[in-house]
Amino acid sequence: MDENTPLINTGPARTSNSRLFLAVFSAVLGNFNFGFAMVYPSPVIPQLRVIDNPHLRLDTQQVAWFGSIFSLGAVSGGLGAMLLNDRMGRKLSIMASAVPSSVGYLVMGAAQEVWMLHLGRFLTGIAAGMTAASIPVYVSEISHPAVRGVLGSTPQMTGVCGSLVLYALGLVLPWRWLAVAGEVPAVLMVLLLCFMPDSPRYLIAQGKEDRAHRALVWLRGPGADITSEFNRIKQSIAAQSRVSWAELGKPFYYKPILISVVMRFLQQMTGITPILVYLEPIFHLTRVSLEPRYDATLVGAVRLLSVIIAASLMDKAGRKALLFTSGYAMGWGPITWLLMSEVLPLSARGVASGLCVGVSWVTAFVLSQLFMHVVEAWGLFLPFLFFCVVCVINIIFTAVCVPETRGRSLEEIENYFRTGRTFTISET
Repeated sequence: MDENTPLINTGPARTSNSRLFLAVFSAVLGNFNFGFAMVYPSPVIPQLRVIDNPHLRLDTQQVAWFGSIFSLGAVSGGLGAMLLNDRMGRKLSIMASAVPSSVGYLVMGAAQEVWMLHLGRFLTGIAAGMTAASIPVYVSEISHPAVRGVLGSTPQMTGVCGSLVLYALGLVLPWRWLAVAGEVPAVLMVLLLCFMPDSPRYLIAQGKEDRAHRALVWLRGPGADITSEFNRIKQSIAAQSRVSWAELGKPFYYKPILISVVMRFLQQMTGITPILVYLEPIFHLTRVSLEPRYDATLVGAVRLLSVIIAASLMDKAGRKALLFTSGYAMGWGPITWLLMSEVLPLSARGVASGLCVGVSWVTAFVLSQLFMHVVEAWGLFLPFLFFCVVCVINIIFTAVCVPETRGRSLEEIENYFRTGRTFTISET
């Protein structure tokens, strides 16, 4: 005991979440930009279909590439972020995504040829892949258990908000100014993250324990007791080991990895990416009385409401119940990401999550590339019938293969895959 130690205990240490919420908000601006960039073609394609400049006018083939090349960029950015996350840290990886994002919007806003539009879309796709791979990791690692579930849903929410804002701005702004507007969240994200700490878990893994301690103090508030949390993180990192290729053949590893990969594949096979990317052109082909640009905005608002409902029901109704009964934004959008983080074994999470990202975005690219060609040849009925069949397959897959993880600890979930039959951990 020294002269700075109080003689009377003034009460339990309290954690303050205000700085944590600020750090999360700063990071998920990248997801806002992701959502904005992904659906950028929706209001832009109708304008570029009829533009007077022949060098920028899009035919069906160019529309397909304009919508789909974003996904190729996301594959590159997601796989690149796997390396950057461990070398640069989570925060710097998120900040680095602002470079391709800003350059991409600048190229599209100043485009004089179709190839410049495609290049801009590819660059913003790289940024989207980087943020999708980095932000959930950063948010989960700086959060404490009491708020991790709620904060874990914020990337999906802000991504939907970004799409809604794009649809809304598309009502009043021409396509070049929409690209200029996309610069704002990326720049704001970088400015705010300059004042935020990096992930304490990453800092400890790099041997920077003093910085990790200061980061935890900042995130939890000056009145919080971080000693036990700091020690748990150190023990968790010390217990991690690399997985060999031979070990990946064990059910404990390959079953959750297969479930996660198939869920990400089926998530995209529902057609969500081409539907959102080509939303306004799709409504142009229907007989809905409301103008297509208003229809797209209305869909964006419904998606946001659905994600909010999903976040509130996830820990009450259960994961499988929402997967059975919902559409995309209330179930197959947010819950597949949550389940992936719950079922993947920690020691194989890096490789497995990279595989999931790759499968997801390659599938999105193929569907987005083919969608407009199929619609031009056979109309909307055929692709939407296909998506309907996929949704039925999703129901069957959920019933047979997906475990219910609500209320289960990560240790119980691991035991389920280890034993193949029970969540209950034997004491012997």
